[in-house]
Amino acid sequence: MTASDTLFDQDGVRLSVDDAVATVTLTNPAKRNAQSPALWRALTEAGRRLPGTVRIVVLQGEGKSFSAGLDRQAFTPEGFDGEPSFLDLARGSDEALDAEIAAYQEAFTWWRRADVVSIAAVQGHAIGAGFQLALACDLRVCAEDAQFAMRETSLGLVPDLTGTHPLVSLVGYARALEICATGRFVHAAEAERIGLANVVVPLAELSAATADLTAALLAAPRDAVVETKALLRGALGRTYEEQRVAERAAQARRLRDLAGLGE
Repeated sequence: MTASDTLFDQDGVRLSVDDAVATVTLTNPAKRNAQSPALWRALTEAGRRLPGTVRIVVLQGEGKSFSAGLDRQAFTPEGFDGEPSFLDLARGSDEALDAEIAAYQEAFTWWRRADVVSIAAVQGHAIGAGFQLALACDLRVCAEDAQFAMRETSLGLVPDLTGTHPLVSLVGYARALEICATGRFVHAAEAERIGLANVVVPLAELSAATADLTAALLAAPRDAVVETKALLRGALGRTYEEQRVAERAAQARRLRDLAGLGE
């Protein structure tokens, strides 16, 4: 595969692949990469189209902002063309409403799948759905101008695009509640201090820092990274003793594989 082959480009989302690295780019800078159901479907499709050779997925946004959140058109009575409005959804059955939100969530779930490591490269605003999209990734590299905010509560809503679990895991319940309930901005320096950001760099260095992290992740054997990611992802759901058992089982698989005895 040649450098940066574009496999998918529609509805504000572009997927490019260069060997083991895929880049998903939000491509509507004029609207600060505001999100819509069409964009969520495109993100879901990008995940489905990832080649099996991909080890790292970088998520980035064109322009001044990573993503300023849900497109305000969603809050108008007519909503988006060809889409059910929020009022339409509210009037529907519990089953239909649940199914629609579940479909939206699919755009946010695949970033943590076991066989890839995902990195959000965040500049400018990451608000609401934009914040949750950054949280959907395993790691976050942030520019010094990055600003996170969970504004759903101020709109009478809740964060429902899979962001609550990783937020609590990263910063703890009390801080997550304060961030969500107040809707305040978390600037880059604080994000790094409380564990939201893995690294913060000047805006001009964002691409280089993301590339450096990507190269470091690619330096380790893929199977070892996959096993380690699975161990860490499952750790909070296991007791200490259960985690010890999981570590032993994972290491046994690695040792047998290295000895040429794996399945």
